[in-house]
Amino acid sequence: DGVTEVLAHHGESLQDKFMEIPCSEDYDSHKRFEGCTPRKCGRGVTDAVITREEAERIRRIAERGLSLGGSDGGASILDLHSGALSLGKHFVNLYRYFGDKIQDIFTEEDFALYRDVRQRIQQRIAQAFGISSASMYLTKPTFFSRINNTEAKTTHDEYWHPHVDKVTYGSFDYTSLLYLSDYTEDFGGGRFVFMDAGSNKTVEPRAGRVSFFTSGSENLHRVEKVHWGTRYAITISFTCNPDHGIGDPVLM
Repeated sequence: DGVTEVLAHHGESLQDKFMEIPCSEDYDSHKRFEGCTPRKCGRGVTDAVITREEAERIRRIAERGLSLGGSDGGASILDLHSGALSLGKHFVNLYRYFGDKIQDIFTEEDFALYRDVRQRIQQRIAQAFGISSASMYLTKPTFFSRINNTEAKTTHDEYWHPHVDKVTYGSFDYTSLLYLSDYTEDFGGGRFVFMDAGSNKTVEPRAGRVSFFTSGSENLHRVEKVHWGTRYAITISFTCNPDHGIGDPVLM
C-alpha cells in the first residue's frame, strides 16, 4: 500500500481543501463538452457546504427508505431517482413495490432538502473546477448507501474493490459523496481511499462532509471494509452530457 496520508481527518472541520492533479486520458474517448468536460482535474473536501444538522435530516431519509428493504449482505442502496432498493439478494423498484405507501415514508420537504443539497454540491464543484454549474447535469446512478460489517452475499455487496467511476459508469464526469455518519463514532473502517502511485490518501467520513473529484483514472479509489457500526453516505454524480442527465426525484 505504500505511504498513507490523511487528506481529511474526521475530527477537523474543513472550510475547503482542494488538490489539483493531472487529468487522465479517460475523457478523450467520450464526447467533449467545452466549459464542462474536465480540463482541470483534482479532488476536494469541504465541511462548509452542508451542515451537520442537514446531514442528519438527509440520513433520516436514507434510514426510512432503507428500512423497507436492505441487502442480505453488508451493502444496501436506495436510489430515489430510479426507485432501486436493495432487498435480500436483489433489487426492487420501491415506487412500484410499495405504491402509494411511499407518501407515508417520504415527504415533499424530504425531496426539497435533497434537491437543495444537490444544488449546493453542484455549485461547489463548479466553483472548484472553474466551470459553469449550468453545464453540469445530475446523472445516474445517484444513490444512498448503507454499509455494515455483514459478510457479502452477492457481488453487489462487494463495495471495497478499487475502481474508476468513469470506467464503471461512462456518463460520470464529476463524482461527489456526502457523508451522513462519523468515522470512529458511528462505524470503524470504511474510510475513502484515493489510490495514487506510491501513496494512498484517505478521507475520514464525517456527517455533512462533502468529498468531490473528477471521475477519471486520475482518481482511482476504494472504500475500506467497515469493521463495526453503520456507515451512511450518498453518492451524487454529474455528467457534462445532457443526454445522460436525470431529474431530481419527485414524490410519485
